[in-house]
Amino acid sequence: MTGSPPFGTFACDAGSLQELMAGRTIDCPCCNGPLTAEKLARLLADVQRLASVRKDQPHNGSNGASRNQHAGIIIDPHAHMISRTTDDYVAMARAGIVAVIEPAFWLGQPRTNVGSYADYFAMISGFERFRAGQFGIRHYCTIGLNPKEANNEHLGEAVMEMLPRFLVKEGVVAMGELGYDEQTPLEDKALRRQIELAKEFDLPIMIHTPHRDKRAGTLRTMDVLKEHEFDPTRCVIDHNNEETIREVLDRGYWCAFSIYPQTKMGSDRMAAVVESFGPERIIVDSACDWGVSDPLAVAKTARLMAQRGISPDAIHQVVYANALAVYGLNGEMDEQHWLAPAAIDQRTLYEGNSVLRGGQTPRIEQPGRSADDLFIT
Repeated sequence: MTGSPPFGTFACDAGSLQELMAGRTIDCPCCNGPLTAEKLARLLADVQRLASVRKDQPHNGSNGASRNQHAGIIIDPHAHMISRTTDDYVAMARAGIVAVIEPAFWLGQPRTNVGSYADYFAMISGFERFRAGQFGIRHYCTIGLNPKEANNEHLGEAVMEMLPRFLVKEGVVAMGELGYDEQTPLEDKALRRQIELAKEFDLPIMIHTPHRDKRAGTLRTMDVLKEHEFDPTRCVIDHNNEETIREVLDRGYWCAFSIYPQTKMGSDRMAAVVESFGPERIIVDSACDWGVSDPLAVAKTARLMAQRGISPDAIHQVVYANALAVYGLNGEMDEQHWLAPAAIDQRTLYEGNSVLRGGQTPRIEQPGRSADDLFIT
C-alpha cells in the first residue's frame, strides 16, 4: 500500500496479501469474523473507491456537511435492541450505524397483563434509548399492539386504552408494528383502530406483513389502509419479498426488507432488488431480535451492494435517506442528532443504573464529532 490515508493508492492484490498472510486470517474489527486475503483485498478496493469519491466531491451542503459525507453512514430502521447486547451496539457503531428504530413487537412468549406492556413500552422509549446513547447510537421507537398479541381480546382492549400516553413520548417516530399474523377478525379490528390512532396523533405507520400467506396478507393490509384513507407516503410496509414488492411500490408505499439469515430476504437478493427496481422508496433493515439474526445485516448488505457496482447514491438512499425521510415526518428524528451528537459519558446513570459494572473504565467523549469519523471502512 502506498500513499497516506484516506486517499492513498492501495497496491495490494489478493496474491500479494496471500503471500504476506501465509494462509492466516485476521479478525474483522466490526463483526469479529475471519478476514481472508481475498476478502481483505476486496475491502481495500472498496475503501479506495470510496476514498476516490470523497476526494472528488466538494464539501458543501447544510450545516457544513457535504452530500458525500452522509454516504457511508447507516440507519437501521427496524431493530429489536432490547434483545441485543452492548457488544452489538459497539459493533453497529463501528460499522457506521448512527441510529436505530425499535418497533414494539412480540417478546417470544405471551404477555399476561397490561402492566407488562406498560413496562415494555417504557423500556423501549426510556432505558433502551439511554443505553444506545452510551455507545454513540441514537435510538428511536415505534409503539403499537402487534398483530400476534391482538388475538387476546381482553388484553388487547386494555393495551389500546393505554397506547395514547406512549404515542406522545419523546423519540416515538411511528405506530408499529401493525398488521396481520394469522389474519383473524381480532387482528383486523386492532389494525383498523390503530390506523385511526395514527391519524389522530399524526404518526407514520410501520406495517408487519404476515410470515404465512404473505402476498394475500400484504394486499389485504393495503386495502384496509386505503379504506381508512391513510396516506401511503406515511406508511412503511415491512418484511417484503419478491412476491410483494411490485404491488407495494405501485400503490405508493415505502417498501422495506428485513435481512435475515436463511429466511425473509438475504443480502444477495436485496442487491438484486435494488438493481431491478432502483432505490426509490426502498428501505433495508435487519429486524434483529432474540432469534437467529444479525445486527450488522444492513452494513453487510450495503458493502455487498457496493461490491456489485450499485452506485453510492442508491446505497445511501436504501440504507439511510429513505428511512430518515419517512420516519422523520413527525419531527422526532433529525439527522443533527447524530451529526452533532450529545457527549458520551458512561458515568451517567438512568434510574440509578449505569451500563458499566464495578471497576470498568467509563467512556467519556465530548460532543460534536465530525461526520468524517462515521464512514464504513
